[in-house]
Amino acid sequence: MLSPSPISLLCALLLCLPLAIIFTITTPLTSSSVPTTNTPPRNTTSNIIHPKTISTNKTQEKNKEIHSARLPPPVARGGSTSSGAHKLQILNPPTLIASREEVDDDDSMLFQEAGRLSPIPKLVTAPKKLAFMFLTTTALPFAPLWEIFFNNTPKNLYNIYIHADPRFNYTPPFQGVFAHRVIPSKPTRRHSPTLTSAARRLLARALLHDKYNYMFALLSPSCIPLRSFNFTYTTLTKSRKSFIEVLGNESWAYGRYAARGEHAMLPEVKFDDFRIGSQFFVIKRKHAWIVVRDRRLWSKFKLPCLEASTCYPEEQYFSTLLNMVDPQGCVPATLTHVDWKGSHGGHPRTYTASEVSPELILTLRLARPRYGDEEINGSDLSVANKRHDPFLFARKFSLDSLQPLMNISREYIFKD
Repeated sequence: MLSPSPISLLCALLLCLPLAIIFTITTPLTSSSVPTTNTPPRNTTSNIIHPKTISTNKTQEKNKEIHSARLPPPVARGGSTSSGAHKLQILNPPTLIASREEVDDDDSMLFQEAGRLSPIPKLVTAPKKLAFMFLTTTALPFAPLWEIFFNNTPKNLYNIYIHADPRFNYTPPFQGVFAHRVIPSKPTRRHSPTLTSAARRLLARALLHDKYNYMFALLSPSCIPLRSFNFTYTTLTKSRKSFIEVLGNESWAYGRYAARGEHAMLPEVKFDDFRIGSQFFVIKRKHAWIVVRDRRLWSKFKLPCLEASTCYPEEQYFSTLLNMVDPQGCVPATLTHVDWKGSHGGHPRTYTASEVSPELILTLRLARPRYGDEEINGSDLSVANKRHDPFLFARKFSLDSLQPLMNISREYIFKD
Protein backbone atom coordinates (compact mmCIF):
# COMPACT_ATOMS: atom_id res chain seq x y z
CA MET A 1 0.00 0.00 0.00
CA LEU A 2 1.25 3.44 -0.87
CA SER A 3 1.96 5.85 1.96
CA PRO A 4 -0.18 9.03 1.90
CA SER A 5 1.57 12.08 0.61
CA PRO A 6 1.64 15.32 2.66
CA ILE A 7 -0.65 16.95 0.12
CA SER A 8 -3.29 14.23 0.47
CA LEU A 9 -3.15 14.51 4.30
CA LEU A 10 -3.62 18.28 4.09
CA CYS A 11 -6.66 17.86 1.80
CA ALA A 12 -8.21 15.33 4.17
CA LEU A 13 -7.67 17.69 7.10
CA LEU A 14 -9.31 20.58 5.29
CA LEU A 15 -12.31 18.39 4.41
CA CYS A 16 -12.82 17.33 8.05
CA LEU A 17 -12.44 20.83 9.58
CA PRO A 18 -15.95 22.13 8.61
CA LEU A 19 -17.54 19.01 10.06
CA ALA A 20 -15.70 19.52 13.33
CA ILE A 21 -16.86 23.15 13.55
CA ILE A 22 -20.50 22.22 12.87
CA PHE A 23 -20.38 19.48 15.49
CA THR A 24 -18.95 21.86 18.08
CA ILE A 25 -21.59 24.56 17.47
CA THR A 26 -24.59 22.25 17.47
CA THR A 27 -23.58 20.16 20.48
CA PRO A 28 -25.51 21.39 23.61
CA LEU A 29 -23.57 22.28 26.74
CA THR A 30 -23.88 19.82 29.54
CA SER A 31 -24.63 20.86 33.10
CA SER A 32 -21.02 20.25 34.02
CA SER A 33 -19.82 22.73 31.41
CA VAL A 34 -21.70 25.71 32.95
CA PRO A 35 -21.03 26.44 36.63
CA THR A 36 -24.18 26.96 38.69
CA THR A 37 -24.48 29.98 41.01
CA ASN A 38 -26.99 31.30 43.52
CA THR A 39 -26.58 34.88 42.36
CA PRO A 40 -30.01 36.57 42.03
CA PRO A 41 -30.93 38.23 38.73
CA ARG A 42 -30.09 41.91 38.28
CA ASN A 43 -32.78 44.32 39.34
CA THR A 44 -34.41 45.73 36.20
CA THR A 45 -37.29 47.65 37.69
CA SER A 46 -36.07 50.85 36.07
CA ASN A 47 -37.12 49.48 32.68
CA ILE A 48 -40.57 48.96 31.25
CA ILE A 49 -41.25 45.23 31.57
CA HIS A 50 -43.89 43.68 29.36
CA PRO A 51 -46.02 41.23 31.37
CA LYS A 52 -45.09 38.35 29.04
CA THR A 53 -41.42 38.72 29.89
CA ILE A 54 -41.92 38.43 33.63
CA SER A 55 -41.46 35.03 35.21
CA THR A 56 -44.44 33.30 36.80
CA ASN A 57 -43.13 33.81 40.32
CA LYS A 58 -42.47 37.50 39.79
CA THR A 59 -45.92 38.00 38.24
CA GLN A 60 -47.54 36.29 41.21
CA GLU A 61 -45.59 38.50 43.62
CA LYS A 62 -46.60 41.64 41.71
CA ASN A 63 -50.25 40.60 41.59
CA LYS A 64 -50.16 39.87 45.32
CA GLU A 65 -48.91 43.40 45.95
CA ILE A 66 -51.61 44.88 43.71
CA HIS A 67 -54.45 42.85 45.21
CA SER A 68 -53.35 43.78 48.72
CA ALA A 69 -54.71 47.25 47.97
CA ARG A 70 -58.18 45.73 48.00
CA LEU A 71 -57.93 44.65 51.62
CA PRO A 72 -59.74 47.21 53.74
CA PRO A 73 -58.89 49.30 55.62
CA PRO A 74 -55.11 49.67 55.17
CA VAL A 75 -53.42 49.93 51.82
CA ALA A 76 -49.98 50.48 53.32
CA ARG A 77 -48.70 51.69 56.66
CA GLY A 78 -48.04 55.40 56.96
CA GLY A 79 -44.47 56.57 56.80
CA SER A 80 -43.19 53.36 55.22
CA THR A 81 -40.27 53.68 52.88
CA SER A 82 -40.54 50.15 51.58
CA SER A 83 -41.56 51.41 48.16
CA GLY A 84 -38.04 52.68 47.60
CA ALA A 85 -36.73 56.23 47.75
CA HIS A 86 -35.01 56.68 44.41
CA LYS A 87 -33.01 59.87 44.08
CA LEU A 88 -33.87 62.33 41.35
CA GLN A 89 -31.49 62.83 38.49
CA ILE A 90 -31.07 66.60 38.21
CA LEU A 91 -29.27 67.92 35.17
CA ASN A 92 -27.97 71.43 34.74
CA PRO A 93 -30.84 73.96 34.66
CA PRO A 94 -33.01 74.55 32.79
CA THR A 95 -32.93 70.88 31.74
CA LEU A 96 -34.49 68.68 34.41
CA ILE A 97 -35.48 65.07 34.35
CA ALA A 98 -37.05 62.53 36.67
CA SER A 99 -35.73 59.00 36.79
CA ARG A 100 -37.88 56.33 35.19
CA GLU A 101 -38.51 54.75 38.58
CA GLU A 102 -40.13 57.97 39.79
CA VAL A 103 -42.66 58.14 36.99
CA ASP A 104 -44.55 54.86 36.75
CA ASP A 105 -42.74 52.52 34.42
CA ASP A 106 -42.54 49.80 37.04
CA ASP A 107 -46.19 50.38 37.97
CA SER A 108 -47.30 48.88 34.67
CA MET A 109 -48.81 45.83 36.35
CA LEU A 110 -50.74 48.06 38.75
CA PHE A 111 -52.29 50.06 35.91
CA GLN A 112 -53.04 46.95 33.88
CA GLU A 113 -54.83 45.40 36.83
CA ALA A 114 -56.85 48.58 37.51
CA GLY A 115 -57.61 48.93 33.80
CA ARG A 116 -59.17 45.47 33.71
CA LEU A 117 -61.88 46.55 36.13
CA SER A 118 -65.30 47.47 34.84
CA PRO A 119 -65.67 51.26 34.63
CA ILE A 120 -69.18 50.92 36.03
CA PRO A 121 -69.49 47.99 38.47
CA LYS A 122 -72.57 45.86 38.07
CA LEU A 123 -75.09 45.15 40.82
CA VAL A 124 -73.88 47.97 43.06
CA THR A 125 -76.17 47.81 46.08
CA ALA A 126 -74.05 49.58 48.71
CA PRO A 127 -73.97 53.39 49.08
CA LYS A 128 -71.69 55.36 46.80
CA LYS A 129 -68.37 56.35 48.33
CA LEU A 130 -66.13 59.37 48.00
CA ALA A 131 -62.40 58.73 47.59
CA PHE A 132 -60.35 61.51 49.20
CA MET A 133 -56.83 61.36 47.74
CA PHE A 134 -54.11 63.44 49.41
CA LEU A 135 -50.87 64.07 47.52
CA THR A 136 -48.30 65.25 50.05
CA THR A 137 -44.67 65.62 51.02
CA THR A 138 -45.46 66.63 54.61
CA ALA A 139 -47.49 65.39 57.54
CA LEU A 140 -50.99 66.75 56.86
CA PRO A 141 -51.00 70.10 58.70
CA PHE A 142 -54.80 70.41 58.69
CA ALA A 143 -55.50 66.86 59.82
CA PRO A 144 -57.33 68.08 62.99
CA LEU A 145 -59.74 70.07 60.81
CA TRP A 146 -60.31 67.09 58.52
CA GLU A 147 -60.91 64.92 61.59
CA ILE A 148 -63.88 67.12 62.45
CA PHE A 149 -65.02 66.94 58.83
CA PHE A 150 -65.06 63.12 58.96
CA ASN A 151 -66.29 62.93 62.56
CA ASN A 152 -69.41 60.78 63.05
CA THR A 153 -69.50 59.98 59.33
CA PRO A 154 -70.33 56.35 58.51
CA LYS A 155 -67.23 54.53 57.31
CA ASN A 156 -69.13 53.11 54.35
CA LEU A 157 -69.43 56.54 52.73
CA TYR A 158 -65.78 57.39 52.11
CA ASN A 159 -62.20 56.18 51.76
CA ILE A 160 -58.93 58.04 52.28
CA TYR A 161 -55.74 57.49 50.30
CA ILE A 162 -52.39 59.24 50.82
CA HIS A 163 -49.44 59.43 48.45
CA ALA A 164 -46.54 60.44 50.71
CA ASP A 165 -43.13 61.09 49.17
CA PRO A 166 -40.94 58.45 50.90
CA ARG A 167 -37.93 60.78 51.07
CA PHE A 168 -39.49 62.81 53.87
CA ASN A 169 -40.03 62.21 57.57
CA TYR A 170 -43.69 62.40 58.58
CA THR A 171 -43.72 63.61 62.16
CA PRO A 172 -46.15 63.32 63.75
CA PRO A 173 -47.17 60.19 61.81
CA PHE A 174 -50.54 59.90 60.11
CA GLN A 175 -53.09 59.25 62.84
CA GLY A 176 -56.85 59.01 63.36
CA VAL A 177 -58.75 58.66 60.09
CA PHE A 178 -55.43 58.98 58.23
CA ALA A 179 -53.74 56.02 59.94
CA HIS A 180 -52.70 53.18 57.61
CA ARG A 181 -53.97 55.02 54.52
CA VAL A 182 -50.62 55.57 52.75
CA ILE A 183 -50.29 53.77 49.42
CA PRO A 184 -46.92 52.62 48.01
CA SER A 185 -45.46 55.99 47.04
CA LYS A 186 -42.55 57.45 45.10
CA PRO A 187 -40.66 60.76 45.11
CA THR A 188 -42.42 63.76 43.60
CA ARG A 189 -41.10 67.09 42.42
CA ARG A 190 -42.33 70.14 40.60
CA HIS A 191 -41.37 70.66 36.95
CA SER A 192 -41.46 66.92 36.28
CA PRO A 193 -44.06 64.21 35.47
CA THR A 194 -43.82 62.79 39.00
CA LEU A 195 -46.81 64.70 40.41
CA THR A 196 -48.98 63.48 37.55
CA SER A 197 -47.66 59.97 38.03
CA ALA A 198 -48.50 60.11 41.74
CA ALA A 199 -52.09 61.15 40.99
CA ARG A 200 -52.43 58.28 38.52
CA ARG A 201 -51.07 55.93 41.18
CA LEU A 202 -53.66 57.18 43.68
CA LEU A 203 -56.46 56.64 41.17
CA ALA A 204 -55.33 53.10 40.39
CA ARG A 205 -55.09 52.13 44.06
CA ALA A 206 -58.47 53.66 44.86
CA LEU A 207 -60.12 51.87 41.93
CA LEU A 208 -58.71 48.53 43.02
CA HIS A 209 -59.38 49.01 46.70
CA ASP A 210 -63.12 49.60 46.61
CA LYS A 211 -65.57 49.11 43.76
CA TYR A 212 -68.00 51.46 45.50
CA ASN A 213 -65.70 54.49 45.13
CA TYR A 214 -67.82 56.75 42.95
CA MET A 215 -66.05 60.13 42.92
CA PHE A 216 -62.32 60.72 43.32
CA ALA A 217 -61.12 64.02 44.80
CA LEU A 218 -57.44 64.99 44.55
CA LEU A 219 -56.34 67.25 47.41
CA SER A 220 -53.15 68.92 48.61
CA PRO A 221 -51.91 69.17 52.23
CA SER A 222 -52.77 72.89 52.18
CA CYS A 223 -56.41 72.21 51.24
CA ILE A 224 -59.22 72.68 53.73
CA PRO A 225 -62.90 71.68 53.47
CA LEU A 226 -65.37 74.56 53.06
CA ARG A 227 -68.51 72.57 53.80
CA SER A 228 -69.73 69.72 55.98
CA PHE A 229 -69.24 66.13 54.91
CA ASN A 230 -73.00 65.74 54.33
CA PHE A 231 -73.09 68.73 51.99
CA THR A 232 -69.98 67.54 50.13
CA TYR A 233 -71.26 63.99 49.85
CA THR A 234 -74.69 65.00 48.57
CA THR A 235 -73.24 67.43 46.02
CA LEU A 236 -70.80 64.93 44.54
CA THR A 237 -72.85 61.75 44.57
CA LYS A 238 -75.74 63.51 42.81
CA SER A 239 -73.45 64.53 39.95
CA ARG A 240 -73.09 62.42 36.84
CA LYS A 241 -70.18 64.51 35.64
CA SER A 242 -66.59 65.12 36.68
CA PHE A 243 -65.40 68.50 37.88
CA ILE A 244 -62.10 69.38 36.23
CA GLU A 245 -60.91 72.75 34.98
CA VAL A 246 -60.44 72.79 31.20
CA LEU A 247 -58.86 75.89 29.63
CA GLY A 248 -57.93 76.11 25.97
CA ASN A 249 -57.30 79.77 25.19
CA GLU A 250 -54.64 80.88 27.66
CA SER A 251 -52.14 83.23 26.04
CA TRP A 252 -49.20 81.29 27.48
CA ALA A 253 -50.51 77.83 26.51
CA TYR A 254 -48.06 77.23 23.68
CA GLY A 255 -45.07 77.59 25.97
CA ARG A 256 -46.49 74.80 28.13
CA TYR A 257 -47.25 72.69 25.08
CA ALA A 258 -43.71 73.04 23.70
CA ALA A 259 -41.96 72.50 27.05
CA ARG A 260 -40.74 69.06 25.90
CA GLY A 261 -39.83 70.26 22.43
CA GLU A 262 -41.75 71.98 19.66
CA HIS A 263 -42.93 68.72 18.06
CA ALA A 264 -42.53 66.33 21.00
CA MET A 265 -46.29 65.98 21.62
CA LEU A 266 -47.13 65.01 18.05
CA PRO A 267 -48.94 63.16 16.64
CA GLU A 268 -50.83 62.08 19.78
CA VAL A 269 -51.55 65.60 21.07
CA LYS A 270 -52.04 68.45 18.64
CA PHE A 271 -51.85 71.97 20.01
CA ASP A 272 -55.54 72.49 19.22
CA ASP A 273 -56.32 69.61 21.59
CA PHE A 274 -54.00 70.78 24.36
CA ARG A 275 -55.75 71.94 27.55
CA ILE A 276 -54.69 73.42 30.88
CA GLY A 277 -56.44 73.33 34.25
CA SER A 278 -56.11 73.12 38.00
CA GLN A 279 -54.13 70.18 39.33
CA PHE A 280 -56.94 69.45 41.79
CA PHE A 281 -60.06 67.77 40.46
CA VAL A 282 -63.02 65.59 41.39
CA ILE A 283 -63.66 62.94 38.74
CA LYS A 284 -66.14 60.11 38.48
CA ARG A 285 -65.20 56.44 38.39
CA LYS A 286 -65.47 56.11 34.63
CA HIS A 287 -62.95 58.91 34.13
CA ALA A 288 -60.59 57.49 36.77
CA TRP A 289 -60.70 54.24 34.80
CA ILE A 290 -59.96 56.11 31.55
CA VAL A 291 -56.89 57.71 33.16
CA VAL A 292 -55.34 54.48 34.45
CA ARG A 293 -55.94 52.73 31.09
CA ASP A 294 -54.39 55.52 29.07
CA ARG A 295 -51.02 54.80 27.49
CA ARG A 296 -51.18 56.89 24.33
CA LEU A 297 -51.31 60.42 25.77
CA TRP A 298 -49.30 59.52 28.86
CA SER A 299 -46.42 58.42 26.62
CA LYS A 300 -46.10 62.10 25.67
CA PHE A 301 -46.87 63.85 28.95
CA LYS A 302 -44.37 61.76 30.88
CA LEU A 303 -41.50 62.93 28.68
CA PRO A 304 -38.96 65.11 30.51
CA CYS A 305 -39.20 68.84 29.93
CA LEU A 306 -36.46 70.89 28.34
CA GLU A 307 -37.63 74.08 30.06
CA ALA A 308 -38.46 73.90 33.78
CA SER A 309 -40.28 77.23 33.95
CA THR A 310 -43.06 75.96 31.67
CA CYS A 311 -43.15 72.35 32.88
CA TYR A 312 -46.42 71.61 34.70
CA PRO A 313 -47.78 68.32 33.31
CA GLU A 314 -50.01 67.85 36.37
CA GLU A 315 -51.97 70.89 35.16
CA GLN A 316 -52.24 69.66 31.58
CA TYR A 317 -52.49 65.88 31.30
CA PHE A 318 -55.84 65.23 32.99
CA SER A 319 -57.61 68.20 31.40
CA THR A 320 -56.31 67.31 27.93
CA LEU A 321 -57.11 63.61 28.20
CA LEU A 322 -60.66 63.93 29.50
CA ASN A 323 -61.49 66.79 27.14
CA MET A 324 -60.36 64.67 24.19
CA VAL A 325 -62.14 61.51 25.34
CA ASP A 326 -65.34 62.71 27.01
CA PRO A 327 -65.84 66.50 27.06
CA GLN A 328 -69.59 66.18 27.59
CA GLY A 329 -68.95 64.14 30.73
CA CYS A 330 -67.01 66.98 32.39
CA VAL A 331 -68.00 70.20 34.06
CA PRO A 332 -65.01 72.37 33.00
CA ALA A 333 -64.41 73.81 36.47
CA THR A 334 -62.59 72.92 39.67
CA LEU A 335 -64.36 72.78 43.04
CA THR A 336 -61.17 73.76 44.89
CA HIS A 337 -61.04 77.52 45.36
CA VAL A 338 -57.69 79.21 44.78
CA ASP A 339 -56.67 82.85 44.42
CA TRP A 340 -54.14 83.38 41.65
CA LYS A 341 -54.33 87.16 41.86
CA GLY A 342 -51.91 87.08 44.76
CA SER A 343 -49.64 84.42 43.27
CA HIS A 344 -45.90 84.34 43.86
CA GLY A 345 -43.25 82.12 42.30
CA GLY A 346 -45.83 79.90 40.60
CA HIS A 347 -47.79 79.42 43.82
CA PRO A 348 -51.23 80.91 44.52
CA ARG A 349 -52.01 83.26 47.36
CA THR A 350 -51.62 81.80 50.86
CA TYR A 351 -54.16 82.84 53.47
CA THR A 352 -52.55 83.59 56.83
CA ALA A 353 -53.89 83.22 60.36
CA SER A 354 -54.80 86.91 60.56
CA GLU A 355 -57.03 86.57 57.48
CA VAL A 356 -59.06 83.61 58.75
CA SER A 357 -62.57 84.66 59.70
CA PRO A 358 -66.21 83.69 59.16
CA GLU A 359 -66.34 86.37 56.46
CA LEU A 360 -63.47 84.74 54.56
CA ILE A 361 -65.18 81.34 54.63
CA LEU A 362 -68.43 82.90 53.40
CA THR A 363 -66.60 84.73 50.61
CA LEU A 364 -64.91 81.54 49.42
CA ARG A 365 -68.20 79.66 49.54
CA LEU A 366 -70.09 82.25 47.50
CA ALA A 367 -67.38 82.65 44.85
CA ARG A 368 -68.33 81.30 41.47
CA PRO A 369 -66.11 78.80 39.64
CA ARG A 370 -64.71 79.71 36.26
CA TYR A 371 -66.23 77.46 33.59
CA GLY A 372 -63.78 76.77 30.81
CA ASP A 373 -62.82 79.79 28.72
CA GLU A 374 -65.94 81.82 29.44
CA GLU A 375 -63.96 84.78 30.75
CA ILE A 376 -61.96 85.02 27.53
CA ASN A 377 -64.32 84.58 24.62
CA GLY A 378 -67.71 83.71 26.08
CA SER A 379 -67.82 80.41 24.21
CA ASP A 380 -69.03 78.53 27.26
CA LEU A 381 -71.58 81.05 28.52
CA SER A 382 -74.37 78.58 27.83
CA VAL A 383 -72.79 76.28 30.38
CA ALA A 384 -71.99 79.08 32.78
CA ASN A 385 -75.51 80.51 32.77
CA LYS A 386 -76.92 77.18 33.83
CA ARG A 387 -74.43 76.38 36.60
CA HIS A 388 -73.15 77.80 39.82
CA ASP A 389 -71.52 74.86 41.51
CA PRO A 390 -70.36 75.40 45.09
CA PHE A 391 -66.70 75.34 46.00
CA LEU A 392 -66.15 72.42 48.37
CA PHE A 393 -62.47 72.94 49.17
CA ALA A 394 -60.00 75.83 49.29
CA ARG A 395 -56.25 76.39 49.29
CA LYS A 396 -53.69 77.56 50.25
CA PHE A 397 -53.65 78.19 53.97
CA SER A 398 -50.55 78.82 56.09
CA LEU A 399 -49.61 76.44 58.88
CA ASP A 400 -50.38 79.00 61.59
CA SER A 401 -53.97 79.33 60.35
CA LEU A 402 -54.96 75.93 61.78
CA GLN A 403 -56.05 77.17 65.18
CA PRO A 404 -58.15 80.08 63.85
CA LEU A 405 -59.81 77.62 61.46
CA MET A 406 -60.49 75.20 64.29
CA ASN A 407 -62.05 78.01 66.31
CA ILE A 408 -64.69 78.69 63.64
CA SER A 409 -65.04 75.16 62.28
CA ARG A 410 -68.21 73.99 64.05
CA GLU A 411 -70.11 77.26 63.93
CA TYR A 412 -69.20 78.33 60.41
CA ILE A 413 -67.20 75.94 58.24
CA PHE A 414 -69.19 72.79 58.95
CA LYS A 415 -72.55 74.43 59.57
CA ASP A 416 -74.68 74.25 56.43
